Amino acid sequence: MCNQFEPNKLLAAAKGKCPQCQSGKMFKYSVIKLNKFTEMFVTCPFCGLRFELEPGYFWGAMYVSYAITTGIMLVVGALVYILFGAKVGFWGFIIPIFTVMFLSMPFTYRYARVFYLHFFSPIRFNIELANKK
Repeated sequence: MCNQFEPNKLLAAAKGKCPQCQSGKMFKYSVIKLNKFTEMFVTCPFCGLRFELEPGYFWGAMYVSYAITTGIMLVVGALVYILFGAKVGFWGFIIPIFTVMFLSMPFTYRYARVFYLHFFSPIRFNIELANKK
């Protein structure tokens, strides 16, 4: 487990670090482990912050997930249009969009929770907690 402090909030969010200490990891396993990519630590292994602030807290992450997924779909649709034009037809857009969307689901799930906790929660970075160990 890498508990190295990340001085940049955006970099800490990209690496899935705790929003309070920006040192401890939020997820137990790598995103590549597809059968366990959803397992989060209950508390930060570094500073002890409880990630789920209240029961059902991460339901709000669905809105972040929706925004990320919509962005992915728009980008893939635009790329298909730029590369092939409108001549590919309906299924020429749907198949690549849903393929990329399906393949990006583990990342979307994780980063929706990470971004929700980092940018939409009352938790703020505390330098004393980041440097305590």
